[in-house]
Amino acid sequence: MMLLKEILNKKGGQPVTVSASATVADAIRAMHDHKVGSVVVPNADGSPAGIFTERDVLNLCAEGRTDFAKMSIRPCMTCAMTTGKPAETVSEVLVIMTARRFRHMPVVDDDGKMVGVVSIGDLVKAKLEETAREAQALREYITT
Repeated sequence: MMLLKEILNKKGGQPVTVSASATVADAIRAMHDHKVGSVVVPNADGSPAGIFTERDVLNLCAEGRTDFAKMSIRPCMTCAMTTGKPAETVSEVLVIMTARRFRHMPVVDDDGKMVGVVSIGDLVKAKLEETAREAQALREYITT
């Protein structure tokens, strides 16, 4: 079973973050520049204070709120977020993300410090790779 820490090791790099003083336009630019679907707003201690996603941008547009350069990120980010632990399995987290209908999850260590972000795409890719490896192992077992 693949663990979140293995996915983060494969992905490499740090999670994309913006400061609490950022605007929505800053967050959108950061997502665009890094080709990601979310940014995390960290607290001073490195724990995640909130997450801002493409879906949040869509909701703001639907509400007619589009002056992103003047809009603070704080009231627009999701603060009540679910976080994962490095030792959790891909299968466990896929169930949570699917049931709660979100696509990005900050991963925090035992001290609550953010160590990365996984997306539903990362998890599906890992699950497909795991399934392919299992199928190959079964084929080899059958032919020996």
